Amino acid sequence: MKRVFSLICIALFFLLPETQIVAQSTGYDPHKAFDPFFDNQPGTVYRSADGQPGPDYWTNRTDYRITATLDTIHKSITANETITYTNNSPDNLSFLWLQLDQNRFAKNSRSAAVYSQTFNPKRFIGGYDIRSVEIGQAGKFMKANYIITDTRMQIRLFKPLEAKGGTIKIRINYSFKIAPKGNGRSGWMHTPNGTIYEVAQWFPRMAVYDDLVGWNLLPFLGAGEFYLDYGNYDIYINVPWDQIVCSSGKLVNPEKVLTKTTINRLKKAEKSNKTVVIRSEKDIHNPYSRPVQSGRLVWHFKMQNSRDFTWASSKAFLWDAAKVNLPHNKTALAMALYPVESAGKNAWNRAVEYLKGSIEIFSKHWYPYPYPTATTVGGPVGGMEYPGIVFCSWRAKNKSLWMVTDHEIGHTWFPMIVGSNERKNAWMDEGFNTFIDVYATQEFNHGEFAPKSDHEYNPQGGNPARDIVPLMLNPKAPPIITYADAFPGKFSHPVSYYKTALGLVILREYVLGHNRFDYAFRTYIKRWAYKHPSPLDFFRTMNDASGENLNWFWKGWFVKKWTLDQAVTSVKYVHNDPARGALITLENKNQLVMPVTLKIIQANGHANIVKLPVEIWERSGKYTFRFNSTTPLKKVIVDPNKMLPDVDPANNIWPAVK
Repeated sequence: MKRVFSLICIALFFLLPETQIVAQSTGYDPHKAFDPFFDNQPGTVYRSADGQPGPDYWTNRTDYRITATLDTIHKSITANETITYTNNSPDNLSFLWLQLDQNRFAKNSRSAAVYSQTFNPKRFIGGYDIRSVEIGQAGKFMKANYIITDTRMQIRLFKPLEAKGGTIKIRINYSFKIAPKGNGRSGWMHTPNGTIYEVAQWFPRMAVYDDLVGWNLLPFLGAGEFYLDYGNYDIYINVPWDQIVCSSGKLVNPEKVLTKTTINRLKKAEKSNKTVVIRSEKDIHNPYSRPVQSGRLVWHFKMQNSRDFTWASSKAFLWDAAKVNLPHNKTALAMALYPVESAGKNAWNRAVEYLKGSIEIFSKHWYPYPYPTATTVGGPVGGMEYPGIVFCSWRAKNKSLWMVTDHEIGHTWFPMIVGSNERKNAWMDEGFNTFIDVYATQEFNHGEFAPKSDHEYNPQGGNPARDIVPLMLNPKAPPIITYADAFPGKFSHPVSYYKTALGLVILREYVLGHNRFDYAFRTYIKRWAYKHPSPLDFFRTMNDASGENLNWFWKGWFVKKWTLDQAVTSVKYVHNDPARGALITLENKNQLVMPVTLKIIQANGHANIVKLPVEIWERSGKYTFRFNSTTPLKKVIVDPNKMLPDVDPANNIWPAVK
C-alpha cells in the first residue's frame, strides 16, 4: 500500500489543472459517468444510507420440522411437514406465499414453456402431489384455503397474521417423484453398487416477505435459484437399512444408524488434518458394516439458523472425512461421499482435502464457516450448493474437481450467510463467489491449480481483462444487473459469474488496493450476515467502508454495459524543450471510466509509473498533464500491465505502432 500511495502522490504532483483541455471527446459524456442522480435515495429505518441495516431492520423467520420417507422402488419422496412462520414485519399479513419448486416438472409448468427446446414431450413429468394443507393459529388447526399457481402456493388466512411477532403453523402432507439424472438441481443415478439419490428443493418452502417488494414471487423456471429466510430445521429421513444418508446440519442419532466402528472413525476424523476413511469399498459389500441388516432406519438431523436443508442417500457411498480448522480455535468436519467409480488419487480421494482447504481459506479471509459439518457428494448433479452440503459431478477429477468443490462450497458465504436474492440478482452470489474462488485457487496448496480460468468463457486462460472485451462489445450481452432467468443461456455464466468477478478484481487490484477493498468487503459480509441485502446496500457499504465514491464504477460496470477505451493521443514539450517537461494528452473515448496508469520511458532509459485518479474525467474526456521529463520521451503506455478491459489497445501506446 505504501508503494501505491507514493505513486498516487507522484501523479498528483505532476497534475496541472490549467493545462486541461475542455473539449469533449467523441462518445463520452462525463455527466453520465459521474451521474449525480445515481444512488441519491435517502436511507430508511430499515436500510441506512451508508449501506448497513437500519435500526428497525427485520427479517421473517421460518422453522421446519419434516418427516420424510424415501421410496427406492418408485424413486419418490413422501413427507409430512410442519412450518412455524414468524412475522417480524411491521405489516399484518392476510395471506402467505410458499415456493413449490418441484412443480417445475409439472406437465404444464412455466418452465416447460420457457425452456420448450430443452423439455421435449418425452421429458420427465413430476411435481408435487399435495394431499393436505392445514393452518394452526392459537393452538387450533383447520383446513387451509389455498391456491397453487405453477411453483407458488398462496394460503389465504381466515385471520391476518399479526405484525411484529405473530406466528402461524402450517402442516403439509405431500409426495413427489425424484427427477432422474440430476435434472432440476437434484436427482438420481444408478451405479453398480446402488442408486445415488440427491434430494434438493424437496419440500414446500416459505417465500420471502421483505421491506423491498413485500412478497418475492418470481416463479422457479430453472436458471434463477433461491431467496429464502432463515430458521431451524428438525429433519427425520426414513430410508432402507443399507442406505448411508448425508445432509445439511448435524446427525443427532448416530448410535441408531451407524455402527460403533463407523462412529469411532468419525471421532478420529474430527481430530485429523489428514483424510480418514470412514467407509471403504470393503464396507460397501459387508452388510455388517451397518447396525441392522434388514428393514428401515430413520436418520435424524438438525440444522440451526439456515436458509435451506438438503440431503443425499445411497448404499453405494464411500465416505471420507477430516477436520476443518476455523478461526478462534473452532473446528468443523469435512466429509466426502461418492461411488467407487469416482475414486482415485487425482479424483475423489482428494475431495475432502479440497473441501477442507477451501473452507479454511474462505474462513480466514472473509468470515468463519458457520456450520458443524460440510459435505460434498459425488453424484448426478454437476455442481450445486446448499447450506452445509454441495453436489459435485461424480466424474470430476484433477483441477475440475478442485474448481467445482471450491466454487460450490464458496456459496456458503454467498448466499447462505449473506442472504441475497439469487433469483433476482444472480451476480450477488455467483459473481462474488467466483471472485473469492480466484484468490482461493492462488492460495490452495501453494497455487497447485492456479491461475484459475473460467472454463465456460475463458478456457485457455490468458489475460482476463482483455479476454472479456469480445463479451463487452457483444450487443446481445445483457448488463450484469439482469434477472437470472432473463439471461440468454450463453451469457449467464460470462456475465453474472465472470464479468462480476473481474469487476471486483479490478476494484481490489487496480482501484482500491487490497487493504481498503478487503476491509470494505468484510464489512459488507459482517453487516449482512443472515440478512437480505440489495444491490444498493452492497454499493453503499463498499463506498462507505472504502472511503471512495465508486458510483461511476457501479453504474458503468454493473448497471450499464459501457466499454472502456483509454488512449494517449499526443505528446508535446514545454517550449519545444524536453528538458523543461512534456505535456501528455490522454483521452477517454468511450463511456466507461477508470483511473489511469501510465508507464513513461525517456530516451535516457529512465522509466516512470504515473497514476492518475478517475476524477480527471469528471469535466471532459480529454486531459493533459505535465510530466517533468529531462530528455525526449521514447514511449508512453496506457495500462502497461494490461489490467483493464480496454477495447482498443492499439491507441494505448505513443508513439503509435505503425
